[in-house]
Amino acid sequence: MPNSGSLRGGGNAAGMSEQEQMMMQAGMDTCVAKSAIAGGMGFVLGGAFGLFMSSMSYDTPLSGPGQQLADLPLREQLRRGFRDMGTRSYSSAKSFGLIGAVFSGTECCIESVNFLLPRQVYFVLQSADYSVFKYRARSDWKNGVAAGCITGGAMGARAGPQAAAVGCAGFAAFSAAIDAFMRRQSD
Repeated sequence: MPNSGSLRGGGNAAGMSEQEQMMMQAGMDTCVAKSAIAGGMGFVLGGAFGLFMSSMSYDTPLSGPGQQLADLPLREQLRRGFRDMGTRSYSSAKSFGLIGAVFSGTECCIESVNFLLPRQVYFVLQSADYSVFKYRARSDWKNGVAAGCITGGAMGARAGPQAAAVGCAGFAAFSAAIDAFMRRQSD
């Protein structure tokens, strides 16, 4: 009888050799994979959040849109309500997914910038004082704050420079607060 941690052929529970597991882990540690996973999880969470929030918009039939909807037959009310819930849920899912993918990808790139830039490029950028491209290769709170600023700025850029600055500051502050809370919890 095989031991509890193995399956047929002496492999482990996942059915992969140690080398295959290491290759899988190396693939999952890439910035592209981390960004895709965060984007997918953000999409799912955003969809659930959008579904919940859209269901709250029909709280009373006494308001203008609620009164117009209340005058319709039940089947039409349900059809419009479900269509609106689906539209809002999909919109929130796209937004959360995009934010998750951009934030995670940016943070990963900031953490692993030593793999992206050859040493010669780093010294040129350092002499030109490009602070974003400094040779970090560390995992600390500064990565999250920088990624939050870049993500918030990118999300607000379409609305103008003031919105980009506010988005940068807001996302950076939120990221710093969450990171401080998470690090305090792990101590």
